[in-house]
Amino acid sequence: MKIIVTGAAGFIGSALSEALLARGHEVTGLDNFNDYYDPALKEARVARVAGHAAESAFRLVRGDLADAGAIAAAFDSLGGRCDVFVNLAAQAGVRYSLVNPMAYVQSNLVGFANVLEACRHHGTPRLVYASSSSVYGGNKKLPFSEDDRVDQPVSLYAATKKSNELMAHVYSRLFSLQTIGLRFFTVYGPWGRPDMALWLFSEAMLAGRPIKVFNNGEMMRDFTYISDIVSGVVSAIEARNLDAEEIFNIGNHRSEKLMRMIEVLSEALGVKPKMEMLPMQPGDVPATYADVSRIREKLGYEPTTPIEIGIPAFAKWFLEYRATRAGS
Repeated sequence: MKIIVTGAAGFIGSALSEALLARGHEVTGLDNFNDYYDPALKEARVARVAGHAAESAFRLVRGDLADAGAIAAAFDSLGGRCDVFVNLAAQAGVRYSLVNPMAYVQSNLVGFANVLEACRHHGTPRLVYASSSSVYGGNKKLPFSEDDRVDQPVSLYAATKKSNELMAHVYSRLFSLQTIGLRFFTVYGPWGRPDMALWLFSEAMLAGRPIKVFNNGEMMRDFTYISDIVSGVVSAIEARNLDAEEIFNIGNHRSEKLMRMIEVLSEALGVKPKMEMLPMQPGDVPATYADVSRIREKLGYEPTTPIEIGIPAFAKWFLEYRATRAGS
């Protein structure tokens, strides 16, 4: 198939692009390489993808979702036809939305509207897009089910992701665009994001600095390894038995205590952490936990990686990447 992947220089987007190319698909990646975190990491991810691609199977368009022309260029690179559009590009991060809300409006709202319009006018049959577990807001019922209420977000980031689901719903109804929303739970692994806890904790621990432990450590997260996430997204792209409009949780179906995550990371790095215990941050939630029964039933999704395997894999990669950066 001919597939466009936005956020192709991102953590999930680069891993997905590599998997799709390995399965014989033709991929055009779109990314703006912004400086929310180190663009050099994004460049390294894309270079890795391109290095594993067959000749002419992977193309890269540098541009922003908020620029409709950049999306048009991605379609042009595939001769104007796209079988599946995968929108993973977004301004990420809950805490950053407190200080730079307009970045979320431009990328997550204006950008997503441009994606929907491009799919509509190019006759793209299927849009797979990233939503987030953050749409569940302060929901206290665990695990989170797709049937739970999601109308009480506690951050602007979450509000934009719920807005994406509503926008996709409208385009499915009005323009026969099949839309598949994926509510990602905390994704981690090699080539991950520097703004996420595993990276921040690793960097601080190796430098001898205290790690910031919010809500005094009374946090739980459904940590989901990158290969499990990618397998679920690939299934959503290739599946034949889906309805015109779908929403799926995609997580590990296990909620781990934050202190257990720190313990496993400490063992993997061989460093005893110093901890600065802090209160809950605005926009954060105490626990996430994915009910994956719907995606299991419809897509055969089955996460296989516990944190006892995934975190050491991340730590090994992080140490190697850190050494490479130090030597460059």
